[in-house]
Amino acid sequence: MSVIRKLLPYRLKEFILKINKVSNLAALVLFKSSYVMTSLWYFLLSRKFDREHQSVLAGRAAYYNNLSQTGRSSALLRRNIHRLEKGLIMQPRKSVFAEGFIGETVDAYIISVKGVDNHRDETNWFTDVLVEYFSVVKDTSVILKARNKFQASVELPYTEERFVPYAFDSLPQTDVSYDQLHTLFIRRRSVRWYQDKDVEMEKVVQAVNLAALAPSACNRQSYRFYVSESREKAVKIAECAGGTPGWVDNIPCTIVIVGDLSAYPDERDRHLIYIDGSLAAMQLMLAFETLGLATCSINWPDIEKAEKKMEKLLRLESYERPIMLLSVGYPEDRGGIPYSQKKQPDRLIKRVS
Repeated sequence: MSVIRKLLPYRLKEFILKINKVSNLAALVLFKSSYVMTSLWYFLLSRKFDREHQSVLAGRAAYYNNLSQTGRSSALLRRNIHRLEKGLIMQPRKSVFAEGFIGETVDAYIISVKGVDNHRDETNWFTDVLVEYFSVVKDTSVILKARNKFQASVELPYTEERFVPYAFDSLPQTDVSYDQLHTLFIRRRSVRWYQDKDVEMEKVVQAVNLAALAPSACNRQSYRFYVSESREKAVKIAECAGGTPGWVDNIPCTIVIVGDLSAYPDERDRHLIYIDGSLAAMQLMLAFETLGLATCSINWPDIEKAEKKMEKLLRLESYERPIMLLSVGYPEDRGGIPYSQKKQPDRLIKRVS
């Protein structure tokens, strides 16, 4: 095919491309007209969403399989504990709430506390919120049954620190001004040239500790950070992305933000991995900046060949999807940085009256 393309006259190739563009546009106009026609397009003419379809179904299956597993952070339990917290802070607070999910929450709690490698802070949070809930809610037959189950499974005493909702005025005060924050944001640029110096894992852990404070839907935090442990691996991973030729060989550390679709039982939540993962990635980049490290966010379009390569390199499950990549390193002092003029607020704000 490539040989034929080379043999064709330039004007003929230009004419063929034009015809192809016009016919493709006409097809798009036709097939976008309804849900049925759109489905036919992606069934008959394009298979670009096949991987996403499979990942979503695999994630849903894994979600239900994981409900009975110990030793694993439970997406259901994290979500429901957060729902209880929201019920506890309501103004006014209802005397009876969460009847529809308190039974499954306690069942998930009992399974979770049996795990041998549970994180203590997570377990304390589950426990303390449930204790707080049962201390304020009135009993119904459903709540009483859940209360008895919980009290039979919980271990006393609790830790001195309480992992329960708190008042806004108990938050720590900050002396970070708008101007200081603006300076940090200006300082955070996409840096592509790094010193020949390794990135310490201790600093990665520090940065991830701050990134984990980013908001996420019902606190499920359905993402993980895959961190290269050698320069060779960093380069190999970064080579999977299309935007790295020309500078990839000087990357000392690559982080892949990977979304976990097994945190969700329904298709409607399939985009949350991208929202939560991106919020965490932004905080991760800013945290690295305060530690003297520079980063560059690397785009990850949905290209099947690249997806397969990354899946193999990271040994990903079918329900895990790369969201984006980050290069991390100590910046080279004279390394160039694109100016990248940003849009002004009047182009970004749409007032709704």
